[in-house]
Amino acid sequence: MLSVAPKFFTTAPLRTVSPFACRFSVRSIADSVPFNKIRIQRDDDTAFDAYVVGKNNAPGIVVLQEWWGVDFEIKNHAVMISQLGRGFKALIPDLYRGKVGLDVAEAQHLMNGLDWQGAVKDIHASVNWLKANGSAKAGVTGFCMGGALAIASSVLVPNVDAAVAFYGVPSSELADPAQAKAPVQAHFGELDNFVGFSDVTAAKALEKKLKESGVAHEVHIYPNNGHAFMNRSPEGIKRRKNMGMSDEDEAAVQLAWSRFQSWMTHYLTV
Repeated sequence: MLSVAPKFFTTAPLRTVSPFACRFSVRSIADSVPFNKIRIQRDDDTAFDAYVVGKNNAPGIVVLQEWWGVDFEIKNHAVMISQLGRGFKALIPDLYRGKVGLDVAEAQHLMNGLDWQGAVKDIHASVNWLKANGSAKAGVTGFCMGGALAIASSVLVPNVDAAVAFYGVPSSELADPAQAKAPVQAHFGELDNFVGFSDVTAAKALEKKLKESGVAHEVHIYPNNGHAFMNRSPEGIKRRKNMGMSDEDEAAVQLAWSRFQSWMTHYLTV
């Protein structure tokens, strides 16, 4: 159940972002990329900050944070997404309103305190902003907590054109994937041990629900990979190791990005 965040094992401090590379080309680190900080207003007049990177008229993708908040890793992912293929416009809404977890206890506290329905409203407003600012179509993706919200968006946000979730499934109280209305692709690690949230059992249950929904879907399980296996910056790797996750599989990461690119290109290209 997502109402109780998965329990990790120890704490790991956040550190400065370092350069990273992938098979597509060498990427600049997130801090060297000029994110455009914007202010988005929801229909209920609540306003929040968001960070945008990528080509102005490219298809839009809302990129949802892990339980840490808007930190170096989610910015790395947004930069990667903006540079895949012919390019996307990536937008990170700040669901925690400026707060970032510097260790597991803080991240757990922030996630437990999240207004999940409010986060869905943030996502809805973010998709609307993308479509009003040059993106003919817009998708949603997310990692861990953000992955669960990406799936919830396919159910609850009517103008989402596609969703890709990484290792996270929403609680039944938030959204039923059997009611998904947008195509969903999902990625899970075989060794993920967060029961009911992102383990193999949760992945297979999600696949069953998506089949019931009738939407196009793919659920991929990566052998010998644990939770958060997409986090490949040096700091992200160290943080995972400090949390007891020592698997490193660059081939799986590249495969997942390739599948992501194909899915979003197919459904977001006009």
